[in-house]
Amino acid sequence: MTRSEENYLKIIFHLGGSNSTPITTNAIAEQMETKPSSVTDMAKKLAEKGLVNYKRYQGVSLTDQGTKTALSIIRKHRLWEVFLVKKLDFSWDEVHEVAEQLEHIKSEKLIDKIDELLEFPKFDPHGDPIPSKDGKFMERDKQLLSEVAIGGKGVCVGVKDSSAPFLKFLDKNKIALGHTIQVLEKEDFDQSLHIAMEGRELRISHQIASNLYVKKNE
Repeated sequence: MTRSEENYLKIIFHLGGSNSTPITTNAIAEQMETKPSSVTDMAKKLAEKGLVNYKRYQGVSLTDQGTKTALSIIRKHRLWEVFLVKKLDFSWDEVHEVAEQLEHIKSEKLIDKIDELLEFPKFDPHGDPIPSKDGKFMERDKQLLSEVAIGGKGVCVGVKDSSAPFLKFLDKNKIALGHTIQVLEKEDFDQSLHIAMEGRELRISHQIASNLYVKKNE
């Protein structure tokens, strides 16, 4: 498979195309930053290879084989991210772009060895689940911080936005995975939050709160 074909499969999976609901070519084109006509051409190629279901005007969905392939690519990407952070001291805002390149390495033996070296991690540095070799992964019971009621608290377990500027903002404000966050107050005007975390208090915008995942404390 070409790198472009693998990228399409990954995007379709992330958009929800592994279930019974087809994804529109426009939605895929927006994510791939290309023309819908280019998506149509690629969908036809992938359909010929048995990786997607495609019918004109009805969208695109992954076949079982397409889903398996997409999960393999995602597994490689997230394992590389962990490797870069744990073994090469990359920061979490640097690893995505590098992993985008490394995920296309074909050697399954190499990936299995990295998985073993890292002691089979379940989540990547951004809190996203890492699929196992057989395509299974652990889902967390999580919600966005913006949805937590006043007085509620939870442990930060992931980010919705994994862009470098957002991750750098979190580092600057010392907001990290594993921190317990409590919502003290919510502004009616702009839905910004006053939160308590790690012995200190701060205010964050609704946009920030809408990109942080927390797991409720038991």
